[in-house]
Amino acid sequence: MSKPELTLTRSPSHDPNFEKGKHHVVQCSLLRSIFIVVTCTAAMVVNTSNAASVSISLPTIEKDLDIDEEQLQWLVSSYSLSSGCLLLFFGRLADLYGRKKAFMIGTLCQVAFSLGCGFAQNGLTLAVLCGFLGIGTAATIPSALGILAHSFPPSRARSIAFATFSAGAPVGGAFGMMIGGVLTEFSSTHWSSVFYLTAGISALTGLTGMISFDADVPSTEIVKRVDWIGALLITVGLVLIVFVLGQGELASQGWKTPYIIALLIAGVIMVSLFLLWERYLEQVQDDPSRAPSAWMPPPLMRPSIWTRARGRMAVILVIAFLNWSAFMSWCFWVQLYYQNYLLLPPVKTMIRFIPMFIVGCLCNIFVAMVVARLPLVVFVVSGTLLTASAGILFALIDPSATYWAFGFPSTVLVVFGADFVYSSGTIFIAKIALHHEQSVAGALFQTMTQLGIAFGLTITTIVFNTVVKKESADPGVTVNSAGTNTPQSAQLKGYKSAQWTSASFALIAALLAVLFLRSVGIVGDKKTIKHTDSDQTKMYYARRCLDSGIAVYPTSKQGPTGNTRRNFTPLVKSTVDRFR
Repeated sequence: MSKPELTLTRSPSHDPNFEKGKHHVVQCSLLRSIFIVVTCTAAMVVNTSNAASVSISLPTIEKDLDIDEEQLQWLVSSYSLSSGCLLLFFGRLADLYGRKKAFMIGTLCQVAFSLGCGFAQNGLTLAVLCGFLGIGTAATIPSALGILAHSFPPSRARSIAFATFSAGAPVGGAFGMMIGGVLTEFSSTHWSSVFYLTAGISALTGLTGMISFDADVPSTEIVKRVDWIGALLITVGLVLIVFVLGQGELASQGWKTPYIIALLIAGVIMVSLFLLWERYLEQVQDDPSRAPSAWMPPPLMRPSIWTRARGRMAVILVIAFLNWSAFMSWCFWVQLYYQNYLLLPPVKTMIRFIPMFIVGCLCNIFVAMVVARLPLVVFVVSGTLLTASAGILFALIDPSATYWAFGFPSTVLVVFGADFVYSSGTIFIAKIALHHEQSVAGALFQTMTQLGIAFGLTITTIVFNTVVKKESADPGVTVNSAGTNTPQSAQLKGYKSAQWTSASFALIAALLAVLFLRSVGIVGDKKTIKHTDSDQTKMYYARRCLDSGIAVYPTSKQGPTGNTRRNFTPLVKSTVDRFR
């Protein structure tokens, strides 16, 4: 007997896990809707381009600032560390105090610290400022996800909005690599130009957000306090775990180094305490017999969020974790294969990655077109299997073969998993998350992808180093710390083993999807929606007119239910449109 399909609608009464299947109208005009999507997508472009542009500028930065190679990797790691570990905290702040406020604060941080990075005169200052730059991203990304979910109720427009937002990842990666390389090589300020450009784009993003985003509405929660204890536990715990994952293989004694073991244990304890504390706070909040207490704020993240949609929420989060482990591990080792094994220059390496970015954009267009027709499991299973195929192709690669035999098809296939899972996954999460926790839900999804990246790179690095050491020992070669005397045969074997490991992550994700997501059904929505400004939005712009000394003459209009509502004359509405 076939398994019954899980319908993604909220019951009208008490079930908070799903949205009601009622008609919605987007309360903003078509032009403002476009600006909202473009602004949120630009935030994602800035997020991914930051890491890509800095990565391609590292050799120049190393030379100009005389930075040690061990310190150099912290320019990228510090950004990823702060942006990944603060997502939940800023997601909660955005839901509680306003997503527009959080977005604007995030873009302001990006502008300020990007300019600071451009003027940095030494490696330590640059690494610290890159870490602060990541704080801006941690505020903008969950806020953008919450703004999209709030601005676009379940509809075809929501599918398009989230797919466009997801397309910002490949576009940002391509933009960062290409523009970063060009500016670093040809501009007078070299690598500093990359940060100046980021500051300019962030400022423009903040300006369009200020104009297009609706004013923040008060949170529907009764108790509006921040769980500072939970925020401290999860932030410190994630920082320690991500730090250990990045440093474990680089430490003097590897994973046996005492401080690596101690920090890993401390990080796991902190995260465990966070989960226990959040569970306790959730029980307190749900118990009406308990009196309110200043020491018992609402939880930063309700642990029950993982059980939404009969546990499918947890499944999609784990799949995102594994899929991004596979995807970013593939990218990392392919880049090293081209530059360290085939000895290709960075520009030629960059060119070989271009198909990935083009296909990534096409994938998101495809998702927007058919997400309302195909079930979630189709996107997740097909995407993860194609990503696994890309890893397998590189695991079987023949270095003497042309790029078109192994490299090109692998580059085309690998991005399907990242974009299919991200686009359909964020639509699914926005559908089952409550209105007041949209940013937290988006932050949780983004956090899992960031942790997946750190986990995937760590595991594949361990596999690579183990295989290289073993293969080099057979002919009697002891690999030095820099790896410069590694035999080519051992190096190739290490790259292939790392890709087999990468493919296994994606295959496990596909298996989980087949087992647990078959009954989810369609997460998109076929219905179209009317783009019109709500009366609340019109009155908001009318107040801005009055504040600017412009006369507004509202008239009365009888609504279809007999209620009188406020309306604007065409002349006044044309004046109000100036503010959009």
